[in-house]
Amino acid sequence: MHMQDNKIYIVGFGAIGKALAVFFSLQGKDVSVVRGRINDGSRTEEEVVIALPDGTKLQQKIPVVTLNSLDKMKGLVILTTKSFGNKELSLSLQEKSGQSPIVILQNGLNVEAPFLENNYDHIYRCVLFSTSLVLDNGDVRFRPVTDSPVGVIKGDTATLHAIIEQINTPYFPFKATPDIQTVIWKKAIMNTVFNSICPLLEIDNGVFQRESAAFHLAQNLIQSGITIAARVGVQLSQQEIETGLINISIASDGQSISTLQDIQKGRQTEIDTLNFELFRLAEKHGIAAAAKEILLLGELIKIKEKINLAE
Repeated sequence: MHMQDNKIYIVGFGAIGKALAVFFSLQGKDVSVVRGRINDGSRTEEEVVIALPDGTKLQQKIPVVTLNSLDKMKGLVILTTKSFGNKELSLSLQEKSGQSPIVILQNGLNVEAPFLENNYDHIYRCVLFSTSLVLDNGDVRFRPVTDSPVGVIKGDTATLHAIIEQINTPYFPFKATPDIQTVIWKKAIMNTVFNSICPLLEIDNGVFQRESAAFHLAQNLIQSGITIAARVGVQLSQQEIETGLINISIASDGQSISTLQDIQKGRQTEIDTLNFELFRLAEKHGIAAAAKEILLLGELIKIKEKINLAE
């Protein structure tokens, strides 16, 4: 396993990748961002500005590279790319990353599957509890909601705690958790609500704390998600997830969920690892009827995505 000289590679140059890079750089970490969509062998240095909730702006020059420009990636590899690219990415990183731990900062269920299938030895998942948005001027607006938990998918707790020590910052706090699957499921169900309803209504995340009808629909989706989770051995509380949903809705009032941003910009969404993965699991366990609303909303998102991709 390689975690040499505190070197950190962040794969993905979106809002979260940029925020992490600035926070790590401010702490003196040796960090490089690896572009997820461009792979032309280039190496540049880019100025990144992060806007915090109190109005403070943090600015750093960040090394930005492409995968083809790297021989090996010895250190810690953090994935902030969209999960629909994981199959291809798991193959591209396999030779370069070697025994380096992989930390996956992505939404959805079973997003780690391609890395398990390709026999990565050290896989860790983080469930993000923060909101971020790339503004029109290129700055990133970032707001932490609470500590983001990280847990072991394949690996050991000693490495997990070493990872937390390496990535934890005052601006973007992380913590170790012994039961990451429960947290993954809680967040996946909340993400299914946000990423289904907000894009279809074309409205910001705050709708659930403002509109009772939207919250009622959210409650139905949460109940369906909990039923599916129970069939795979994950026990969840309806009230706890509803409280978490409202807290995020309040904290991100006025902000657009990632799926709405992607649709508006004509990009592919991550709805496959949310609604469609929930339906796949429900069908596998003989309770497809429990996921009919989740599936319907996912299909509507897919139609909206296809229309915008074609424009």
